[in-house]
Amino acid sequence: MGGRRHRDAWHGSADRTVELVLVLGALVICGYAYIETGLATSGKLPPGLAVQLACAAVLPLVCHVSVRRFAPHADPLILPMATLLSGLGLVLIHRLDLAYRSHYRSTAAAPGQLLWCAIAVVGFGAVMVLLKDHRRLQRYPYVTITVGLVLLMAPAFYPGDVYGAKRWIFLGPLEFQPGEFVKIIIVVFFAGYLTVRKDALALAGRRFMRLYLPRGRQLGPIAAVWILSLLVLIFERDLGTSLIFFGVFVIMLYTATERTSWVVFGVGMFAVGAFVIGSLEPHVHGRVVAWLHPMDIYLPPAQRPAGLVSDQAAQALFSFGSGGMLGTGLGQGHPELIGFAGRSDFILTTVGEELGLAGVTVVLLLYTLLAERGLRTAITVSDPFGKLLAAGLATSLVLQVFVVAGGVTGLIPLTGKALPFLAQGGSAMVANWLMIAVLIKVSDTARRPLPTPAAHVSAAETQIVRP
Repeated sequence: MGGRRHRDAWHGSADRTVELVLVLGALVICGYAYIETGLATSGKLPPGLAVQLACAAVLPLVCHVSVRRFAPHADPLILPMATLLSGLGLVLIHRLDLAYRSHYRSTAAAPGQLLWCAIAVVGFGAVMVLLKDHRRLQRYPYVTITVGLVLLMAPAFYPGDVYGAKRWIFLGPLEFQPGEFVKIIIVVFFAGYLTVRKDALALAGRRFMRLYLPRGRQLGPIAAVWILSLLVLIFERDLGTSLIFFGVFVIMLYTATERTSWVVFGVGMFAVGAFVIGSLEPHVHGRVVAWLHPMDIYLPPAQRPAGLVSDQAAQALFSFGSGGMLGTGLGQGHPELIGFAGRSDFILTTVGEELGLAGVTVVLLLYTLLAERGLRTAITVSDPFGKLLAAGLATSLVLQVFVVAGGVTGLIPLTGKALPFLAQGGSAMVANWLMIAVLIKVSDTARRPLPTPAAHVSAAETQIVRP
C-alpha cells in the first residue's frame, strides 16, 4: 500500500513538473515575441521590459501553484496552452497599440488587458479553492438556468447598442458582456438537465430516411432552446451568441443520447431561423451582405448592395493574402487598416498578416489541442455529469473559435465575437479562465488514482490465541 501511494504521489508530481516546464516555455515564447515587436517597430527594447515581463510571468505561475495545491492530478497541458494563448494575445494587443497610437492617437489597451488577466487569475484561484467537487454544480439546475437567462437577456433592455449589437451591460464606468459568462452557466445547466433526462430523450419514434425521429413530446426542450436563441438574435442582434448557445445544446444532446436525428433537427431548425432573421433584421442582414459581397464596398455608393457599410471583411482578406506562408514579421504589417475591431474578432488577421499561414495554423492547433484535452477529460471521467460538463465546455470553445475564425476568413458571416484568450475583452478573459479552471477540476477528478482498497485480513490473523 505504501508503494502504491508513493507511485500515485510521484505521478501527480511528475504531471505538475511537466506543467511547470511547459508554462515556462510559453512565457519564454511570449517574452521573445514581445521583445521582437519592440525591436521591429522602434529598433530598441520596449521601455520597462523587465517589470512588464515579471508582472506577466507571475500570473500563470500563481495559477500553477494553485493547481499543484488543489488539483494535483489535473491534466498538465491545459494550463500551459491557455497561458500561451493569453500571452500571445497580450503581445498582439501591444503591437496593435503601437499601430493605433501612430494612426488614430488611441490609448493603449494592453495594460488594461493585463489587469483583466490578473482579475481572471483571481477567479481561477477562487474556483480551485472553493470548488471541491465539480458535481456540486449539479445541485441547483433551475437556479443556474434562471441566473443564466437573466444575464443572457439583460443587454436587450439597455438603450442603444455598440457597433450594431446589444451585448453589453453598463454599470456606471464599468461595462461587461454577460454572454461570455452565460456560456459556462448554460453548459452547467445542460449537463445537469441531460444527465437526468437523457434516457427519455434517447427514445426513438418513427423512422424516416434512415433516421429515427424523436417523439413529439421530446421535441419541447429543443424547441424552447431554438426559440430562445432566435430571441437573442432578434432583440440583441448577436449572431455569435445565438449560434454558440444553440450549437452547444445540440452537440451536448447528441453526446448524451447518441441520436443523429437530434443533430439533423437542430441544424435544420437553426438554419431556418437564421435565414428568416437574416432576411428581416437589418443588422444581421448587413453582415450577410458583407459576407457575400466583401469587395463591393469599393464600388461607387450608388452601386453597392443595400446594407453594405464596412470594408473590414475586405481588409481582412487583404491581410491574410499579404501575409503569405510566413508573414511579414511581428511589427511589420499594417493591422491598423482593419480599424476599430482589430483588437477583438479581427485580431486573427494580425496573426495572418504578420505571422502568416504558419502562425494562424499554430494558433488554431493550440485551440484544437485545448479542446482535445477537454474531450479527453470527458471520456476519462466516470460520472455522467462530469462527462457532459467537460464535453460542453470544450464544445463551447470550439464553436466560438469557429464563428470568429470563420467570420474573418469569409467562411461564414461576421459575428463580432471575441477570439478566446487572444482578443481584447475583460469579460471574455475572465470567463475563459473560469472555464479553464472548471476543466482542470474535472480533469483532476478524472485522473485521480482510485482509493487504496482495505487490507485483507486473513483468518489466521483473526484467531484468538488463548494461553
